[in-house]
Amino acid sequence: MIAPAAIARMIADETARFTAANPRSAALAKDAARHWHRGVPFHWMLDWGTPFPLFAARAEGSRLWDADGHVYDDFCLGDTGSMFGHSPVPVSRAIARQGAQGLTFMLPTEDAVAVGDLLAERFGLPFWQITSTASEANRAVIRWCRGITGRDKIIVFNGCYHGAVDDVFVDLRDGVPELRRSLVGQVYDMREHTRVIEFNDLAALEAALAPGDVACVLTEPALTNVGMMLPDPGYLEALRDLTRRHGTLLVFDETHTISTGPGGWTGTHGPLPDLFVLGKPVAGGVPCAVYGFSADVAERMEHVRAANESGHSGIGTTLSANALALAAMRAALAEVMTPEAYAHMLPLADRLAETLRTTIAAHDLDWHVTHVGARGEFICTGTPPRNGTEARAAMQGDLERAIHLYLINRGILIAPFHNMTLVCPATTEDQVARLGNVLGECLSSLME
Repeated sequence: MIAPAAIARMIADETARFTAANPRSAALAKDAARHWHRGVPFHWMLDWGTPFPLFAARAEGSRLWDADGHVYDDFCLGDTGSMFGHSPVPVSRAIARQGAQGLTFMLPTEDAVAVGDLLAERFGLPFWQITSTASEANRAVIRWCRGITGRDKIIVFNGCYHGAVDDVFVDLRDGVPELRRSLVGQVYDMREHTRVIEFNDLAALEAALAPGDVACVLTEPALTNVGMMLPDPGYLEALRDLTRRHGTLLVFDETHTISTGPGGWTGTHGPLPDLFVLGKPVAGGVPCAVYGFSADVAERMEHVRAANESGHSGIGTTLSANALALAAMRAALAEVMTPEAYAHMLPLADRLAETLRTTIAAHDLDWHVTHVGARGEFICTGTPPRNGTEARAAMQGDLERAIHLYLINRGILIAPFHNMTLVCPATTEDQVARLGNVLGECLSSLME
């Protein structure tokens, strides 16, 4: 119902509007290009669909200000890094306090004791370790699972995202496993050790586990990277049962699905995995991630340690579990990621999902809205995707770019990668209503 010519026209108009409204960002982009490759410190900063990067000046709560003085209702929130709002006061205080006392010692602090207790109580697993990113946590977990099982294979799901971990960059295309086409500089074939199957396909899962050589299944409880895909009723419980039956460890990466509730998807719906990964928002935006595991896994880890030489294990980096990250994580877990915060976020996210559905229906579009707790997304298809293949088929790059540009030019940020939104404890009902209204204006313009 939306003509390609209308999409092209909106992209052209909104690109011109963005350029005229952001001279300071344009000048900074030109200056940055002198020494930053492609003009930015990291390539994801180019993924917004704008003609040049929007330079941020500051952010607080659910709002962000750019270098030209424009203010935005922020529903991206650092793509989950600031899921509980920008610079929460308890985290800011903890950072300032620890900053004056030392940033990294290669030694534990008192905060380590409190953080361990908070993690075990919240997520139901007794033992934990800290890394600097969820990518590192997932890499460590894969290594541990292979080490303690003596198996070399892992299973991931088509369209998954677990950070910059080589082992998971395998996709299904027309049912055939292939290396992810965007992967740069890969020199060995991950398919020798990684099996990729579709999410929600129990028959494929059973077949992939049947040889008895799979160390772990690594998954989000609901996939969120290639569009949002919810598990079929009973699917995760069957996954839990099948992995146990085949002696395979189950790993839940809840870096995104922590949006579900204080204990993530696991704490809200279950089941309990053998290992649990959480990154991005766990320290309020300070680079930090954790992985937790059962007592049985911990015991098997010790057997591996006893059988091997001491020394570098290939797990962790010098700055893992630094004092600043521990202080920030203690504040985030105890004072920011609270039941009270979720009591605000979850109903407001429900309202946002309903607002989006109402807006889409008013334009007679056959689109779908889904959400996992505080995380939501509108998908430009009427049938919610159940796996990665269906999610890729639903993507409409030019249309999504046009919508994103229109929203940015009217002071609204959603995640640049697809149509994902986040609601934080500082998000207001007025901001939710405004997002619905501006999206409605955008769709009306596209359908003129």
